[in-house]
This record gives sequence, structure tokens and C-alpha cells, in this order.
Amino acid sequence: MLKRTTAALVSLALIGGALAAPKKVTGYSSLGVVNGKAGGTYTLALGDAPQSLFYYGAIDNNLGLVSQQLFDGLVEFNLANYKLEPALAESWTVTNNGRTYTFKLRSGVKWSDGQAFNADDVVFTYQNFIMNPEARAGDAGNFKLDGQPVTVKKVNDLTVQFDLPRAAPAFLLQQRYFIMPQHKLARFTGADVNKAWPTNVNEAEVVGTGPFKLSRYTAGQKVTLVKNPNYWKVDAAGTKLPYLNQLDFLIIRDPQAQASQFLAGNLDQLNISGAQFPDLKQREVAGAPFKVLRSTALFGSPPFVAYNFDAKDAALAKVFSDVRFRRAMQSALNRGRIIDTVYNGLASLPGHGVAPANKAFYTNTTRQLGTFDLAAAGRSLDAMGLSRKNAAGIRLLPNGKPLEFDLTYGTDSAVYPPIATILQNDFAKVGVKVNLKGILSSKLLSTGQSGDWEMILHAFGDQPDPELRRPIWQPGGALYYWHRSLMPAKDGDTPNLARMQPWEKQIYQIFADGATTPDAARRKALYTRWQLLFAQNLPVTPIAKPENIGAISNKYGNYVYNLGVIPGYNPVPLVYQK
Repeated sequence: MLKRTTAALVSLALIGGALAAPKKVTGYSSLGVVNGKAGGTYTLALGDAPQSLFYYGAIDNNLGLVSQQLFDGLVEFNLANYKLEPALAESWTVTNNGRTYTFKLRSGVKWSDGQAFNADDVVFTYQNFIMNPEARAGDAGNFKLDGQPVTVKKVNDLTVQFDLPRAAPAFLLQQRYFIMPQHKLARFTGADVNKAWPTNVNEAEVVGTGPFKLSRYTAGQKVTLVKNPNYWKVDAAGTKLPYLNQLDFLIIRDPQAQASQFLAGNLDQLNISGAQFPDLKQREVAGAPFKVLRSTALFGSPPFVAYNFDAKDAALAKVFSDVRFRRAMQSALNRGRIIDTVYNGLASLPGHGVAPANKAFYTNTTRQLGTFDLAAAGRSLDAMGLSRKNAAGIRLLPNGKPLEFDLTYGTDSAVYPPIATILQNDFAKVGVKVNLKGILSSKLLSTGQSGDWEMILHAFGDQPDPELRRPIWQPGGALYYWHRSLMPAKDGDTPNLARMQPWEKQIYQIFADGATTPDAARRKALYTRWQLLFAQNLPVTPIAKPENIGAISNKYGNYVYNLGVIPGYNPVPLVYQK
């Protein structure tokens, strides 16, 4: 979902079910997938308690990880090649010069309570949740093109049609939204959608088409899911999925506590940081009953720092809005040290809005990242007129106040605290005082959107197509929160073009054009230009691109780790080895 951030979460290999029209798990031979054994319970960690049990009612990565096992979308990713393939929709056609998408739904699919799934559920979900501007985690902005709405209608019980006011080449990629049950949620409309399925809801009310169903939520402690007997997928041998009987999420906020629980055998899988890698890998080599695996990331959330162009302190806002300052501070950002010490070398230089692993769109902007050079940073700040310092060596703003500001970061992250400390120490060497302001990582997005911050350390997940991150990177977008004054006064209005800097206007137009042209070469050229403008002007300053690193108990196989939630997608079946 475009209004959600993605975090370091595992895309679990937990698929199941077979009904009248089962779908075999396909496309995974290159991943070494084998047929599994039925049974068992799989336990993993959630970084915090879900705020709700209704996916569209809260922007919450922990809720997203749970929901991923409860619900399906019309289409899903094949992790062998990241191409779309059928899910709840068994096929689709695109007609009318790219303006009409018709989805043929899979026959025989049932909700976990046994009710039949059909086109009414799809239309209901889109109209009342996804396209509802009142839904906190909806995506209404993506269903207005040039100010005109996308419409969705039922053709028959197994056919749904979307009509677009113009062609939108990334539209199909976006249809991984979770479909919800009309028969359970019909009374929740308008702003009331955010009241659906609170955490104390009767578990039987939470109904999905995914591999698992909700069994119990113990507030602040544990979420338990059990096998959905009505799930519609089968493995290559025709065995109903999922293999597992139960999936437990333990709510453990502290990363070190999560690692301790994994080592104690209380967790079966753990997403780990580069800092945790050496110890766990050494234990594996010494015979510990788990494996530690790593791979290059396409998805995932590379960290960045942003400066508030609309900071409450007008003098700071003026400095932050000056690209010379952002370039100077990039020279004081020691990416090499962060990659080596925070990630233990298990990260690489980042792209600018596109993962280097994304062969379709990535443009190499490594040279524009520059090098760590404190002397150069100091000279650049001097050239801005910030050469005067007080007795403590802190540079002075033109109004005589110290160049001092808060850095907001997530204290419960394994990587944010050490990155923040490195930034604080290096910035001090060029006369810039940074005060560390720690909050829970789950509060970073809402804090950013509130505007009540000065500098922030945060992350947004990469996607296969830049269009899927348009609300983040297009000036005036819903998540372009470092320059909030560009946002439209109300949903559907035009952003504040008059306040955009020239390079922001160029990027705004690039995304407008990239969202409409169907020509692949043209889109590639547009997004290449965007990445170069990003690298030159640094709306945010990317830090590093971490690798995927995960640890899993030897009791399990068919483990496919992807850093970041992939909405609407449940990957390959997990083997339980008794």
C-alpha cells in the first residue's frame, strides 16, 4: 500500500488451501522449493502490538505482517522473478487503449468462515476502504487520475471491471490490495471504517481468504493464527496448503530481546541486522540448530535522513531548504563507517529512490553520493555564510543563534541508534550541533507527517516501479513530509506548485508524465532524470542499502526471506520437519 511504509519484516513462506479451483504454487524452482510436511507451529516476533486488526484502519507495519497471512489480493508477486501472477483473480485483460482492466475471479474461493468469495467483496473493498479518503491506510489518491476518478464495478459474480480516465502503466502492479469480506464489514463506511476490528474484537469476526485465520489476540503479548481450512492454494503435488497448523507472533519490542528469544529456541525465525550477523553466523558454524542467510535486496527500507524545509524555527527552515547545506552535510555523512560498523559490511551504497538491484529502473548515481570529507563540508558551510562560531565551536546562524537542531530517530531499532550517534559525532566536527531525540520507530511516520521535527532518520521501502512510490517522492505527495507546505489543501486538489523549488517542479512533472505514458523506454528515461535530480538536490539524503539477512531454525525449509512487507503476497510454502 502506498500510504504504508515498509520496514524490516519477513515475507513469510506460509501458503495454503485448495478448493474448487485450486492454484498450484508455481515459479519457485529456482528457489529450491520442495514439497512439505503437514503440521507444527511457527513462531516469530512482532516489534510492537498491532494498533488494530483491520488493515485499512491503521498505518502499522506490525498489522501488515499479520494481515499478510490473513488476506489475499487480486494479483501477487512471484518471488523467483518479481513478475505478477494470478491470485484471487485467475486472469485479467487490458483493453480500451489501457483504460479498462477486467479481472476474472477464481471460482470456488471461500472466506475462512465458509462464505463464498465473489465480485461483491472486491467492489466493496475498493469503494469503501481502498478508495475511501477517510480510511487511514487506504489509497484514495491512486484512484484519481488527472482529477477524475477510477471506477470499479461488478460485471457478474466472478468478474470485476476497472475503468480509468486515462492509461496508467503501473495500475496492475498496484492491485495487490487485500480484499475484505463484505458480509463482515458492510456496516463500516465513511470515517467509521477506522473503527472496524479493534484489537478486542471477537476473533470470529476477522475473516479472510489467506492461509491462516485469527485464533487469539492476547493484548500486548501475542497474536495467534491457525490454518485456514478453506484456503485455495495447493502445492505442486496437490496437497492443500498451508503446511503449518499454527503461526504465533510474539510481541517483543527490543531487538536484543528478540535475538535472545531466538537463541533460546522461543522464536523460529528472526530478521537480523548486520551488527547481529557475526555472532549468529559463528554460532551456526559451531553447530547451532539454525541457518543464517543473506541476499541482495530489491525490496526493503534503506535509511535516510531528511531536514524539515518547513521547520518551526524559520532560520533553520531557511538553512534546511538550501541545497548547499544538504550537500555540505552529505560530505559529513560517513557511509563507509556506517556500512562497516552498523551493518558489518552487509550493506552497500544506496540508490536515489530505486534499489540498485532493480534492473528495470536503476540509474547509477554512486558518484553523486560524494565522499566523506569533513574539510569539504566545512568549506561548503563557510561559503554559505555560516563561518562564524561561538566559544563552543558551534556555527552561528545569521540571526546569531547556534546551528543546532534535533535528530528524531527510532530508539527500538537495531540500526537507528548507532547511525544517529555517528551522525551526531561527525556533524559536531564541522560545527553543527545535533541533539538526539529518540522515539518508538512505529511513531516515526506520524511524527514526520505532523511536521513537529527538525531532522529525522527514517526509511521507506523500495518497489519494482517508481510509480508505486509516487506519494513519497513526488513533491506535494502524501508522504513528501519534509516539505509539507507543498501538499494540497484537501484531497484531490493540486499541490502548491508556487512554493516548489525549480527542481521540485521538474520532479513533479516527471512523475506526472511517468504515470501516464505507456512507453517503457520513455518511462525509463523519465525516471533516470528523476534519480539524477534526486542525487543533485537531496530532498532526503540516502545512507545505505542493507542486505536481506535472516536466521531460521533447522526444523524448517523452503525459507524465502524478503526484507520488507510485500502487500497482498504470501510466498512459497514453508516445510515443517517433524
